[in-house]
Amino acid sequence: MSDKISEYAGTSLSEQEILNGDVLSLQDQMLADFAWDTGVAIGRYLAGLKAGIILGSYCRYCHKTVVPPRTVCEWCFNPMDHFVPLSDTGIVNTFSLCYVTWDVQRIEEPEIPAVVEIEGAAPLHGIMHKLGEVDPKEVAIGMRVQAVWKPEEDRQGAITDIRYFKPVKEQSR
Repeated sequence: MSDKISEYAGTSLSEQEILNGDVLSLQDQMLADFAWDTGVAIGRYLAGLKAGIILGSYCRYCHKTVVPPRTVCEWCFNPMDHFVPLSDTGIVNTFSLCYVTWDVQRIEEPEIPAVVEIEGAAPLHGIMHKLGEVDPKEVAIGMRVQAVWKPEEDRQGAITDIRYFKPVKEQSR
């Protein structure tokens, strides 16, 4: 084994040999200009939000609808290229009362992030967003909520085009 190592030990190069051009050397500056592409599914989703519509994708093989949309079904792995408008209502699947902001500042009134299962999507499929117009003591899993949208002229094609979800007042029959 040691014979093989000495056979391929190589030859050291000096800095002067590189400067003289005795060996091939290339100096370059990397251009690091990058852009982020949302892709087909999320691009459609964001365009839908700008229009005031929550879009999901529907699998024609296993008949599930998911939100946010994706291009491949997570159950049967078939393509999902059928996008469907969903309701802007849903139910709270889980939530948290946050008395600390993202930048670690204490606050008196909590922010309430929640996972909202969107009506029309398969069970357990929804989006994470904030709840608003609700007393923190009254938030409950299973509570019906509806999106509160920014005015159309202020929308940008982002999840923040929905300001928050508020409780739906049940109508008496």
